[in-house]
Amino acid sequence: MEFHQELDARGLKCPLPILRCKKALADVGSGEILKVIATDPGSVKDFQAFCKQTGHEMLSVGEDGNAPQKEFIFYIRKRVA
Repeated sequence: MEFHQELDARGLKCPLPILRCKKALADVGSGEILKVIATDPGSVKDFQAFCKQTGHEMLSVGEDGNAPQKEFIFYIRKRVA
């Protein structure tokens, strides 16, 4: 999937991935896509709740089981203002 910016949140625990995502979304344009890579297993529910509360669109949630540590990959579209 094409994206406009990537955020590496590997190794960070809650709430840091969400806080970094919020900051990264402030730097992308309305309707643009942010790719987030996280290793915290709780990040799946955290990002789903974050998107629901803020109006951003979760386009995709995936896992990379081939990495040394399981990685969760999110594609989030910034809400259109």
